[in-house]
Amino acid sequence: MKLQRLLSLTRQAVDTYHMIDSGDHIAVGISGGKDSLTLLYALANLRRFYPQPFSLSAITVDLGFGNMDLEPVKALCSRFSVPYRIIPTEIGKIIFEARKESNPCSLCARMRKGALNQAALELGCNKIAYAHHKDDVVETMLLSMLYEGRFYSFPPYTSLDRTGLSVIRPLMFVSEAEIKGFRNKYNLPVCKNPCPADGKTRREFVKNLTRALNQQVPGARNRMFRAVCTGNIPGWPSEETKESSC
Repeated sequence: MKLQRLLSLTRQAVDTYHMIDSGDHIAVGISGGKDSLTLLYALANLRRFYPQPFSLSAITVDLGFGNMDLEPVKALCSRFSVPYRIIPTEIGKIIFEARKESNPCSLCARMRKGALNQAALELGCNKIAYAHHKDDVVETMLLSMLYEGRFYSFPPYTSLDRTGLSVIRPLMFVSEAEIKGFRNKYNLPVCKNPCPADGKTRREFVKNLTRALNQQVPGARNRMFRAVCTGNIPGWPSEETKESSC
């Protein structure tokens, strides 16, 4: 995927769901993976011409495993003139050593989000951009159906009442395959995920299930995405309030 297509899909999501307003200071959550680095690329370049001026800061919540080289990420942020802050934590030790969680993902996500929100507030940000993509939307829906018995996926735009922050997901129209292509074409400085549970989670199972479904029923992934967009899920805007449908 070329940068031009990434920017086109990002702007489509931003415009459709009214994600960015003039004067916004957006914190980009950087895990070091391909998705978050693609998001940084997209917003840093969108910032140059978007009619609503906004500023960016990049934040990495370091889980404390001690095996991530973030210098290339720091260099990329410097190249885009985006301030970069690393938040040291011991989340990894708490979850895997102190608590020995058998299902660590939910608690880890809550702790990471808490640290990210606090850092964003300290930097004066009013929005946080997550790098969830099109496949994430579908996989979250299937996770909710299979394990919770409800039709749900995270919305494009969420207001966090306790903090006054809002969460936006500008990559929601970009597929994971396109992000992989972008990573390879632009040599993104991806850091290997240090989490011991990586690749052994329910989400990984659902990712493989979605891939199999799409192979057996071509186009199934796109139709499931459309079903989420038009399914009147709580927190999602109605068709009438969007500038265009997905």
